[in-house]
Amino acid sequence: MIEIQIPGYKKLLLEHIVLDYNGTMAIDGQLITGVREALVNLSGKLQIHVLTADTFGKVESEVKDIPCTLTIVPEKDQSKGKFDYIMRLDPNTVVCIGNGRNDQLMLKKAALGIALMQEEGAAGETILAADVVCRDIISALDLLKNPLRLKATLRS
Repeated sequence: MIEIQIPGYKKLLLEHIVLDYNGTMAIDGQLITGVREALVNLSGKLQIHVLTADTFGKVESEVKDIPCTLTIVPEKDQSKGKFDYIMRLDPNTVVCIGNGRNDQLMLKKAALGIALMQEEGAAGETILAADVVCRDIISALDLLKNPLRLKATLRS
């Protein structure tokens, strides 16, 4: 668990991290350099969940040595599928990271939503639904590794 008290905002008690795969953890189906190591490091504090439509068909082999729960979401109504997934976990204990339009609902409902602006870009409504926007996945994961950065960003 990661516990962060953010003055003027709220106290976060995070138990789960839910990540979109393509555009978030991976580019064109290939895991981004450094993601594996960062997630393995965080796995002692957070339960890792990867949600994907597996557009490139590579996710299973790419995440095989990351301690995570992998879920392939159906092509139809992915936004609702991702939202329903975090609802089963208890959204008050979840940090979600994504970039796509189909990530908007889960980022908005999660205790902490982080949108990314990487090579694929990001959907405008997803950025607006997020609590924080990061330039890349490593920066986002570093916020959880170094929670004082997150505190500095969100306090009021």
